Amino acid sequence: MIGRITGRLAEKNPPQILVDVNGVGYELEVPMSTFYGLPANGQNVSLATHMAVREDGHFLYGFATEEERAAFRQLLKVAGIGARTALAVLSGLSVGDLAQAVALQESGRLIKIPGIGKKTAERLLLELRDKLAKALPTVAGSTITARPGDDRGDIVNALLALGYNEKEAIGAVKTLPEGVSVSDGIRQALRGLSKA
Repeated sequence: MIGRITGRLAEKNPPQILVDVNGVGYELEVPMSTFYGLPANGQNVSLATHMAVREDGHFLYGFATEEERAAFRQLLKVAGIGARTALAVLSGLSVGDLAQAVALQESGRLIKIPGIGKKTAERLLLELRDKLAKALPTVAGSTITARPGDDRGDIVNALLALGYNEKEAIGAVKTLPEGVSVSDGIRQALRGLSKA
């Protein structure tokens, strides 16, 4: 298996690139998140890779980070998700945003990605719920990070510190209105949890 490619970037035709490694050109498909970070043609590039062998050929996928590759591999394990859909997900969401969407079970963020319908989004959230955090240890600690103007990550962390488990904390935070402050969010979440 080919795990990493290092060479000269010869061509860029999104989502495909060509990397020249000592005179051998490797065609790779990359998510747009990786594509946008590529250097100019003729510059050296090093990418983590995933090789897929199928009946119709051998396919090589490239990623700027190990986290992207790990997320891609987890996406491929979901029933009905192929390489093209996995690349689309990583093109539409960063690894951190994907981890956050899974942690908060936000199907709305996935539905915005072309090719992802409601049922597919729900299946992704369900099947990735426990697996993604294990596959992405460096992102796992920050899976529930705050979006600009949104303090949900701090609210979840406060609930965890108060002794609630992750499932309870995330469930309580999902019911909060967008843009709620940390103190109000904690108060509302505790009120909701006390009724449960």
